[in-house]
Amino acid sequence: MKDEKIPIEEIYVPTKRRATLNPETVEQLAAAIMEEGQKAPILVRHDGKRYVLVEGLHRMEACRALGEETVIGVLVQARKH
Repeated sequence: MKDEKIPIEEIYVPTKRRATLNPETVEQLAAAIMEEGQKAPILVRHDGKRYVLVEGLHRMEACRALGEETVIGVLVQARKH
C-alpha cells in the first residue's frame, strides 16, 4: 500500500461516519497539520467512480479547513457495511 494524493471532493463520507464529526478535533488537527504536515494517511476504498471514506474523517476535514484540495490517503479493500 502506498500513499497517494486523493481529491477531497471525490471522497464520499457515509452518513453514520459524518455524524461523528467533532469540530474541536478538526481545529486541533488543522493546527497540527499546519505545523508538521499530515502524518497519517486517511483510508478510502473505491466505489465505482468515487472514493468512500473508511477511516480519517477528522484528518480529511482538517485538510479541507486549511484550503487543501487533496488529502494523503491509502486505497484499501474494505467490506461494504
